[in-house]
Amino acid sequence: MRSSQFTVDSSQFTANSRSLGQEAGGPLGCESGCELSAVSCELLRRVVIALVVLFVPAAAPGQYLAVFVDGRLLRVREATLVGSDRIRLDLPVGGWLEVPLTRLERVIEDTPVAPEEEAVAPPLCDAGWADEPLPSATAFRDDIERASRTAGLHPWLVAAVVEAESRFNPRAVSRVGARGLMQLMPAVWRDEGVRDPFEPRANLRAGTRHLRRLLDRFGDLPLALAAYNAGAATVERYGGVPPFHETRSYLRAVLGRFCPEVTDDRSPP
Repeated sequence: MRSSQFTVDSSQFTANSRSLGQEAGGPLGCESGCELSAVSCELLRRVVIALVVLFVPAAAPGQYLAVFVDGRLLRVREATLVGSDRIRLDLPVGGWLEVPLTRLERVIEDTPVAPEEEAVAPPLCDAGWADEPLPSATAFRDDIERASRTAGLHPWLVAAVVEAESRFNPRAVSRVGARGLMQLMPAVWRDEGVRDPFEPRANLRAGTRHLRRLLDRFGDLPLALAAYNAGAATVERYGGVPPFHETRSYLRAVLGRFCPEVTDDRSPP
């Protein structure tokens, strides 16, 4: 049986929650004494990124995994927001890159699962739309149900994702730039034509459409949720739910809320 409430009250969040800083200059010294033209500097930046992603060994130690929108993966020691729409990636081999957030699909912790940590069993609940109203105390209840119906997703599933991503805080900003109720990266909300990712309805519309596309792409709820958390390229690279503690914990949190019948008795994929 599902829990009877998502207990967060939306009235506690105010418009002056965490604000973002101003945009900083780009990488490679292009804004600090570089005499290259803007076009040349951009080309240089792209070449450096391509070479680093190509030649950094897959086993290089790192704390995070940067997943680019074009499917490339890059292990990094640190990922730090720079202003409102760029991110600095410190490389395990030394040096760093600064790229627009629109180039990244996700940044996740690169912590492998412990040997004794079991995989998440397949849920029995249907992810598709069902006319099962959320508890009346659920924050943004009407908006969640409306967006869920439009995307063909179960409202309890969407509410579980919102709880895991932002704890129903519409002004939430992650340390790597994901924003709003469903913690959307700029590559997602800008592609959806969203102007303000902190506006709950717009965020929910974009987030549910994104999750719907992932569900259609992978045809499996755990894989879709893993892709939402870790990026579609990561799921494809590992041929299933990636072996990262963050992603496995995320699946347990969402599925445990949406489909409490889930048990952890299946062998790892």
